[in-house]
Amino acid sequence: MPADSQETAYRSGFACLVGRPNAGKSTLTNALVGEKVAITSSKPQTTRHAIRGIRTTDSAQLVLVDTPGLHRPRSLLGQRLNHVVRETLLSVDVIGFCLPSDQRVGPGDAYIAKDLDELHRVRRVPVVAIATKSDAVSRDRLAEHLVAIDGLGDWDAIIPCSAVRGDQVEEVADLLASYLPVSPQLYPPDQVSDESTVVMIAELVREAALEGVRDELPHSLAVQVEEIVAREDRSEHDPLSDVRVNVYVERPSQKAIIIGRGGSRLREVGTTARQGIEKLLGHRVYLDLHVKVAKDWQRDPKALDRLGF
Repeated sequence: MPADSQETAYRSGFACLVGRPNAGKSTLTNALVGEKVAITSSKPQTTRHAIRGIRTTDSAQLVLVDTPGLHRPRSLLGQRLNHVVRETLLSVDVIGFCLPSDQRVGPGDAYIAKDLDELHRVRRVPVVAIATKSDAVSRDRLAEHLVAIDGLGDWDAIIPCSAVRGDQVEEVADLLASYLPVSPQLYPPDQVSDESTVVMIAELVREAALEGVRDELPHSLAVQVEEIVAREDRSEHDPLSDVRVNVYVERPSQKAIIIGRGGSRLREVGTTARQGIEKLLGHRVYLDLHVKVAKDWQRDPKALDRLGF
């Protein structure tokens, strides 16, 4: 194929966003897709699955894989989350390395950069360094951050962006897409994610439960959907589904935090999650939440398997 037609040919492929916890990967994924496909939180380790978001344009289909944050693991869960990231990196066409502009480049970034450098040498996977959260710092501080990123490794490109404000999101999308192989679309053009409804519901509940809790609790929180049952006595014009969800924590004290005084906190979680679930399903739901203690589940292989890790 001639070079000029190669440049104008349709491209499709997979891009993986990596970075340490709370680097803005999920927020950027949602901004690139144009819809909410990954839960976001100010708490670290929000993402636990490699969620795919799909961005389709007239020139390319970019399948975004939003992975858990790479980190030095302290538990079996941490080890398995890192394994998810590394397995994902082996099967993508381009990697976006997210480094938040409102934080100095540090040991955690260097830890990931070393992994990416090795992958780049072995598999020649292009790596684009993305300075996320550019809206949170001054222009001078952003310039310093870009210089620090440049010194961290030999990147194929470096680009700043703000997913919250929308600055350079389109440019990031075009840049990542430029590294994809020439290929027809891999998914239908109107599809924005390949996650199952059950997984999305569990993630919406976990997102709601994460807000306003202490820093140590997010690591101890797991959510599992027990059942989704449509009410048989409802008309097709006004359907209603019963959604039963279990929220697992590791200690009774954590259970008390999630439930709150007189159940007030759990009601807030239920209201917020129900709104997201109803938008996802397209009809009303009755959300039945139960908080249970699964002692030290992060370190229990059987418990991790049962909870889908």
